Amino acid sequence: MRFLKYHALGNDYLVIDPRTAEGPLSPHQIQQICHPHFGVGSDGILWGSPEAEAGTFSLRILNPDGSEAEKSGNGLRIFSRFLWDEGAVAEAPFYIQTPGGRVEAVVRPDGREVTVEMGQVSFSSERIPVSGPAREVLEETIEVAEETLRYCAATIGNPHCVVLQKASEADARRWGPLLERAERFPNRTNVQFLEVLSRDRIRIQIWERGAGYTLASGSSSSAAAAVAHRMGWCDSEIMVEMPGGVLFISILPDFYIRMRGPVTRIAEGKLSSEIWKS
Repeated sequence: MRFLKYHALGNDYLVIDPRTAEGPLSPHQIQQICHPHFGVGSDGILWGSPEAEAGTFSLRILNPDGSEAEKSGNGLRIFSRFLWDEGAVAEAPFYIQTPGGRVEAVVRPDGREVTVEMGQVSFSSERIPVSGPAREVLEETIEVAEETLRYCAATIGNPHCVVLQKASEADARRWGPLLERAERFPNRTNVQFLEVLSRDRIRIQIWERGAGYTLASGSSSSAAAAVAHRMGWCDSEIMVEMPGGVLFISILPDFYIRMRGPVTRIAEGKLSSEIWKS
């Protein structure tokens, strides 16, 4: 089974073309491949082919715990770069269908920067989802490990809990898994800890659903920027600082999001059948 490995600001994925596999991957196989010691090591697997149907490429995003994500901003940029490397796309915009919706992407001529129209952010509890009455989930509180945290919730095709305070990596690792599986998030949730630096710059720490502590995330950047704009703290053009680097988020009318950032190709190879025997 052939794979290519890329990273987007330290958020690394393996791209696997289903045509090179003997069949779908089981959760155990996904966990084995993504394991940093017993496998190749990655923050997830992008399962998609460079063959389009009706002008649209299909992508599944497989988390290292064996679950599946609806959408991933970094994953979409990486898959776009993969399509560029395979000669499936050129400089014109193209479309990728994910379980979290269809997006439009454009790859720059050198392949190292990708812009993705991520879709529309919603703060609706019914769409995210968040338990309780129908509402916009803005500046609510939640009890975690004997701490009271303020948060907003949002979806951009996948759920996000944006905690309204600065946090260290240790904080993200301590609170993240508890928030991910909190009862009020029936589909679990991605978690961001938001620090507003200026009208055009924020900083976040990230705990990703199904992946854990993460150096960078495109959908997390989109959700956190949208929250900062919705609360009136930031303008519509926002630089998002993360441990892995910076993404550029544009908030368009009605909270549609455009994301721009880099992609780096790391390696390609072939999985040995011995991996399943370890």
